[in-house]
Amino acid sequence: MSRFFSEKYLDLEPYTPGEQPRDTLKLKLNTNESPYPPAPGVTEAVAEASRKLNLYSDPECRELRKALAENLNIHEEELIMANGSDDVLNFAFQAFCDDHIPAVFPDITYGFYPVFAQVNRIPYREIPLRDDLTLDPKAYDHAAATIFIANPNAPTGIALGRKQIEEIVKHNPYNVVVVDEAYVDFGGESCIPLIREHDNLLVIRTFSKSRSLAGGRLGFGAGQEELIRDLNSIRYSTNPYNVNSMTAAAGKACLKQDAYNLENCRRIMETREETADRLRAMGFEMTESSANFLFVRHEKLPDDTLYQRLRKRGILIRRFGRERIRDYSRITIGTPEQMRQLLQAIQTILEEKA
Repeated sequence: MSRFFSEKYLDLEPYTPGEQPRDTLKLKLNTNESPYPPAPGVTEAVAEASRKLNLYSDPECRELRKALAENLNIHEEELIMANGSDDVLNFAFQAFCDDHIPAVFPDITYGFYPVFAQVNRIPYREIPLRDDLTLDPKAYDHAAATIFIANPNAPTGIALGRKQIEEIVKHNPYNVVVVDEAYVDFGGESCIPLIREHDNLLVIRTFSKSRSLAGGRLGFGAGQEELIRDLNSIRYSTNPYNVNSMTAAAGKACLKQDAYNLENCRRIMETREETADRLRAMGFEMTESSANFLFVRHEKLPDDTLYQRLRKRGILIRRFGRERIRDYSRITIGTPEQMRQLLQAIQTILEEKA
């Protein structure tokens, strides 16, 4: 870092994105992208929007918000659009946390939460998951903090039911509960139907996974109108044009073909279960995933052995350095053919270890 870098960030540990190699890669299963292309009509809508790039995008995303509100059966005023769900998460840390209201989240969860807390200079504490990596809702009773819960959780893939989330919301009436539903379309239960009943509930979702728009960077938050106004106060104070014209057009076109997206989710879930069965037959242990990935380990492949052996074969998966999960690997679910390639490679690795 330069000699000009602010001292307030000297201890900052930036978020580390998944590898994005472009050379010898054969199979990319490390960043939980959809293996299927965007819905029909999306690329055409993007091309059409590109003709007007000399003009600013609509800061209110009116057409997109209208389409999404109809899709979710909520009001437009209960939505904020953003440059990926991370954008809304950052707004939430800024809007609902400070020196007196810390952030709280699990010790094993989305790695951006502690980064957002650190970069915004917000105190935070982590609540350990149980030994089986499940979240204990009672541990969040009267937390006296803004709560951030990824549901399904990442990287474990384990989901809480809507009633369990609602209990957390009810037991924290004086603080906001942020539910990050990046993977909810792969077997989870969305809490968006609860926002009308609870003024302290903010649900955040993304088009990256289930809508095949990871490269488009589109996310949104849903909550009561007052919460959304708070978030917009932050947005308009930083970057009111945070959703570009082409991304907004992609999102609107994507929603017109949402049956296509939901069918892809079904296919991914089916492939996930088939892959899980095959891996169990090879001796793998894993969590109960409700996401578009599997979180697995094998007693013969400790630490990063599986990751390294697959990488040499041009196959990328994700590993984590934290002590509790260093024997686990996260594997994105691809197409059936991609998973067959992965399973063949793993079988060869196990035979070499025998």
